[in-house]
Amino acid sequence: MSQRSPLRVLNLNMHKGFSSFNRRFVLNEMREAIRSSEADLVFLQEVIGEHKSHQKNHKNWPVQTQYEFLADSIWHHHAYGQNAVYLDGHHGNALLSKFPITFWKNIDISCHAFESRGFLHCVIEIPETREEIHCLCTHLGLFDYHRKKQYQMMSSYIQKNIPEDAAIVLAGDFNDWLLSSRSRFAQPLGLLEVFESVGSELPRSFPSWLPLLKLDRIFCRGFKVLSAQTLSGKIWAELSDHKALLAEIQR
Repeated sequence: MSQRSPLRVLNLNMHKGFSSFNRRFVLNEMREAIRSSEADLVFLQEVIGEHKSHQKNHKNWPVQTQYEFLADSIWHHHAYGQNAVYLDGHHGNALLSKFPITFWKNIDISCHAFESRGFLHCVIEIPETREEIHCLCTHLGLFDYHRKKQYQMMSSYIQKNIPEDAAIVLAGDFNDWLLSSRSRFAQPLGLLEVFESVGSELPRSFPSWLPLLKLDRIFCRGFKVLSAQTLSGKIWAELSDHKALLAEIQR
């Protein structure tokens, strides 16, 4: 990859590998769909790291973790941040990368005991150029009061731990139906929303069967946005309760 080659970035809240209303376990179909996107970086939310009951009840439950199963032979590098822990197991955020991950850390931004939230910070390195890119994958709270606190916690972390001139890709389920993430969080950090950067409206991503709410986001810094789209069509129709977002960005 040369310094000017674009990056394809996919974001998906994968609903723990189940279709809307938990009708079917669709992890196999999800893997094929994600492969078809030809993404270099895949940002995932609601990824199950372990679930003992599901493993017993679903014959096609993978032996490895969900993120390892999805990465397979395409994305040789991956990281997982455990957020919600329960008797049967745990779930959280994950990054799949075609480039080496040289650093990763999971940061807890939970605001109360009943809703575990966090963001995963990874640094990837482009081998040909030795350039570092900071990748952050997040899933924010359901209530605006808590999201406001979480914006502050993420902003403080970025300002303290990521150089001002560093390239950033940040994606996730922001639960931002009030459309406040840009003014409260992104603009002060110099982050661009990819759809707005190409002159499009923010995507309606939830629920996938009748998208009404604009919950999911891809932000970047230090990149030119070449394209941004909500993935649709037969292959994506019954995967998760969120739509997948795909952007092409270039340094």
